[in-house]
Amino acid sequence: MRAVARGSTNQEIAAALFISVSTVKGHLAAIQNKLGARNRSEITAWAWESHLMPGSADQRNSGR
Repeated sequence: MRAVARGSTNQEIAAALFISVSTVKGHLAAIQNKLGARNRSEITAWAWESHLMPGSADQRNSGR
């Protein structure tokens, strides 16, 4: 999820995690389903709103 929120492509995520692109797509489909998200943009918005990304308000205030 963080890689998607940083703007990484499926190919970049697959290479970084040493998995296939189809596995990345499967994981993203599962994330979308669990979040009720329609696309990558909504996954990104959820990650930032949930303070999962470095630099989000919660992370700055907690000293992470």
